[in-house]
Amino acid sequence: MSAQKVVVTDTAVGDDSLERELAEREGAEYHHWDGSSDLADLLDGADVVLTNFVPLGPDELSRLPKDAVLIRYGIGVDNIDLAAAADAGLRVCNVPDYGANVVADHATMLTLMLVRRVVAFDSAMHRGETPKAAGIGTIDSLESRVVGLVGAGRIAQLTASRLQALGCTVLAFDPYADADALREKDIELVTWDRLLAESHVVSLHLPLTESTYHLIDDDALAAMREGAYLVNTARGGLVDHEAVERALGSGHLGGAALDVTEPEPLPADHPLRSRADVILTPHTAFYSTESMARLQSLAVDEGRRALRGEDLRAPVPLPDRGTTR
Repeated sequence: MSAQKVVVTDTAVGDDSLERELAEREGAEYHHWDGSSDLADLLDGADVVLTNFVPLGPDELSRLPKDAVLIRYGIGVDNIDLAAAADAGLRVCNVPDYGANVVADHATMLTLMLVRRVVAFDSAMHRGETPKAAGIGTIDSLESRVVGLVGAGRIAQLTASRLQALGCTVLAFDPYADADALREKDIELVTWDRLLAESHVVSLHLPLTESTYHLIDDDALAAMREGAYLVNTARGGLVDHEAVERALGSGHLGGAALDVTEPEPLPADHPLRSRADVILTPHTAFYSTESMARLQSLAVDEGRRALRGEDLRAPVPLPDRGTTR
């Protein structure tokens, strides 16, 4: 019987020693793609694939044997063509809990920076000015703000608890959420229209799918209350950035804080880069020393279960398409 094969396409951590140790311990071949060869060829016959951002479509996935396991370093799996994975009889896993607290910290920080007008104060001070608060514009307390969470999963709930501690009222829209369970956490589950109409801050916490692509478009932005803020720490494709530009330009949207964009990174000359009412961070909401260590460890542990034929910890549901082989 030939040895099993482990392939790492790309990773968010700099040291792949844990992945190499896994393959050695389990008697498997180990390959880490460096970008210089054809990825599909390298994936041929791989039993376990660990991947971060490299797109994996039908050409790549068709080279994997039935029941091979793809493990995404992180939560979202939008770099993997799930329909093609289902057609090929593959299994897909993610690591949903490695850094939820860090993303919640980041979303809360961005909300604070927008509401408290931190960037405007900081920029003025760096220009040698000492601005008066009244000259910056409207500055509200957190206790008077309503935050609407789009998506009510783990990260959203952690974000809610942080914002509630600061005095915010929290609403949520999520067609799959349990209203009673959220109510116990003082989160009110509401309709999409009500969330947009009542929230001073709309914060995104949902996956990117065909149905959520450009969820925040001209219509959604127009339905938001005048002067509201938008925070996105989820996926860039959830937001139509041209629509955001229009809403900022008209003054209807008060500001935006984006950790993720479309494309990523934004071109150097993209209009959002030059706007004082936009806060940009480079897809780092998930990042901390501790979260990266957990991410690698949990992904490698999942790889170990896959190689040993054990139940997987965090399987991702695939489209019910049957298999073609």
